[in-house]
Amino acid sequence: MADNGETVTLTDANFEDEVLNSDQPVLVDFWAEWCGPCRQIAPTIEELAEDFDGRAKVGKLDVDENQQVAQQYGVRSIPTLLFIKDGEVAEQHVGGASKSDLAEKLENLAGQPA
Repeated sequence: MADNGETVTLTDANFEDEVLNSDQPVLVDFWAEWCGPCRQIAPTIEELAEDFDGRAKVGKLDVDENQQVAQQYGVRSIPTLLFIKDGEVAEQHVGGASKSDLAEKLENLAGQPA
C-alpha cells in the first residue's frame, strides 16, 4: 500500500486487491527496467502519484517479473498505462505522454479535488 503520494509496487499476487478492488481509480504503469521510454516517463508517474494522493492510486507493474497480469491485459509494448476504475479498464495509453494529458485522464476518473 502506498502512502504520502508514493507509487504502489504491483505484482501478479497483489493486483486484484490493489487495483481491481480499489475504491479509487488506479493508474497502472506497465514497465521494465531495460525500457528507455519507461525510464523517461517514470518521473511523471511519480509526480502523478503525489498530485492525486488521496483521490487516485498510481502503481507500477514490472512486466518481466509479473507476466500473468501483463498477458491478461494484452500488454504487448511498454510503457503501457491503464486507467482502471471499479475494476474495469476505462482508458489505455501506450508510449510516452505529457503529464498534462495523463493528469487529465486521471482527473476525469477521480473527480474534483475534495
